[in-house]
Amino acid sequence: METFFYIVPGLMITLALSAVVGMLRRARHISGAWNSGLTAEARCLNTYTTTSGGGGDSSVSTTLHHVYEFTTREGRAVRFEERNGPRTIVTGDVVTVRYTAEHPERATAKPPRPGRLLAEQGCMLTFFGVFIAFCLFFMLTVHAGFSMLGGDVMP
Repeated sequence: METFFYIVPGLMITLALSAVVGMLRRARHISGAWNSGLTAEARCLNTYTTTSGGGGDSSVSTTLHHVYEFTTREGRAVRFEERNGPRTIVTGDVVTVRYTAEHPERATAKPPRPGRLLAEQGCMLTFFGVFIAFCLFFMLTVHAGFSMLGGDVMP
């Protein structure tokens, strides 16, 4: 029984850490594209939305996706998808994208906003830090409770 109270928070911490790594990786890619100095004109090939959540009593989240295609300076055609882009961009629009020479498929059509990116990262890191701290606190509290009861609560 006691291991259940360690396994579940441990899995939650693992998921939170993987979300942090993914968030930091994506932010690094976006920042690298902004700082590379390489730009191209891209055409928006498609826009679509996805929804998540159960509806009913739970909230539903809608995510806007854009599919872009551009040609690098070397003449390579690149198609990429970006989530949560500007809602004003529709299929057929031409936009400026920024990319790195090493990974043009990680391009972004989002305009450079390093301050906003840093603020978003700070907020998310704070959230996940508090979440992980709560899980650790819960594990320590449960451990202390089991220790005070003599180890096993089950008869």
